[in-house]
Amino acid sequence: MYLEIAKYCKTIKGIPILDNITCGFERGRIYGLQGQNGSGKTMLLRGISGLIFPSSGSITIENKRLGKDISFPKSLGLLIEHPSFIGKYSGLKNLQLIASLKGIATESDIRSSLIKIGLNPEDKRPYRKYSLGMKQRLGIACAIMETPDIILLDEPTNALDPTGIELAETILIEAKRNGALIIIACHDRNELQRFSDEIITLAEGRIMGRELVEHETA
Repeated sequence: MYLEIAKYCKTIKGIPILDNITCGFERGRIYGLQGQNGSGKTMLLRGISGLIFPSSGSITIENKRLGKDISFPKSLGLLIEHPSFIGKYSGLKNLQLIASLKGIATESDIRSSLIKIGLNPEDKRPYRKYSLGMKQRLGIACAIMETPDIILLDEPTNALDPTGIELAETILIEAKRNGALIIIACHDRNELQRFSDEIITLAEGRIMGRELVEHETA
């Protein structure tokens, strides 16, 4: 397995948030995390991204233990909860600033990611004037611009219109074909069935089941 979670538990103020999570993920597949609010979906994404540490258990990526051998996944695209950028800058400027931290995404990569999700790189409007849907699209563009090996998306279709959802689907299929491991957290089962190869159901911080999704082929 490319990414393995073993007996992962997270307790906050005596309350179990994630309880004995054990599962594995392969590259070139899209996994859906299904569950109601409070089921542990977002917290699990935070754990995989290295933003929280487990109370017990472990996560390994390519046989390297997160929090011990590596601090964060070396190649990660992340959108958790509501995207937030610098309000006075355009979408392009915001992504340029973020890309400068690692120097992985080129100017062409940044512009391409904006276009793929339906944003105009030449739009000079500041981020603070973006609609909710535009903000969500920018968050997705940010998550994919470095062509990461792992893509984690929390409720990625929030505020997206049907065109935006179709563009997001095209992006995810392309990333999957390029070998990315993609994990999507969403409470909407229909959306997950549309995107995912496999759905993992969470409730009260536990895995309740895994289900393969069959897609019609053209």
